[in-house]
Amino acid sequence: MNIGIVGLGLIGGSIGLDLRSRGFHVLGVSSRQQTCDRAQARGVVNEASIHLSLMAAADVVFICTPLGSIEPIVRELVPYLSPDIIVTDVGSVKTPIVQAVSSLWPNFVGGHPMAGTAESGIEAAVKDLFVGRPYVVTPQAQTPAAAVERVEEIARSLGAKVYRCQPEEHDRAVAWISHLPLMASATLVAACDFEGDRDIVNLAQHLASSGFRDTSRVGGGNPELGVMVAKYNREELLRSLSIYRDCLDGFISDIEAENWQALEQKLKLTQKARENYNL
Repeated sequence: MNIGIVGLGLIGGSIGLDLRSRGFHVLGVSSRQQTCDRAQARGVVNEASIHLSLMAAADVVFICTPLGSIEPIVRELVPYLSPDIIVTDVGSVKTPIVQAVSSLWPNFVGGHPMAGTAESGIEAAVKDLFVGRPYVVTPQAQTPAAAVERVEEIARSLGAKVYRCQPEEHDRAVAWISHLPLMASATLVAACDFEGDRDIVNLAQHLASSGFRDTSRVGGGNPELGVMVAKYNREELLRSLSIYRDCLDGFISDIEAENWQALEQKLKLTQKARENYNL
């Protein structure tokens, strides 16, 4: 099977590495010739080009670009595709993408591999990034069943755990476990910088260890990603942020009132609730 990948960064590159090792013939497209050359040198792809016409030889095409680029790229890609080619994406928001792209290409299957690192670009691509991680597929009622099954088959070949749900369900769920944490993490870093005493800030920066590293990681990532998830999943993100703010107010109230028993009960509940998540 020929697999096309448009966008040879962390996710696209990692998909290419794994699928090549599993016997697939991988075709890659990047906007930069330097990235194409590096992808071939690293063994990410068999062939690479800066021209979307290369995707005409693919059986399945993965769009692995930022959210804002997915629809425009598919629009440019359509003239090169035969009707039986399956197109899928890896975007972290599904509803607007699925709605827009399905109208351009009926053989489109929305997808989202829930894996990544803090790095980006072709050099960040690694093998086995998706092993044991969720891979969400979000077909609509009119999505061809054969196309859905093919994308799920490829996801399983990556070692991922496949989940199928509606685009709207996906977006509400990831608002909680991906998009809200990004914003909460970013505001943590911003709040620390609001400390008026710069000597204290400097001391805090030197004392920072694993707790701050873990909770600030996603907030210190690519700003473009943060803006895109807020733009494309605005309603669900605002809903989760509002509920988060209410929960934070509850913690503040307990501390202000020195209600240590209530605070301890909240922390016991969060300790137990965390065990239910796929971490």
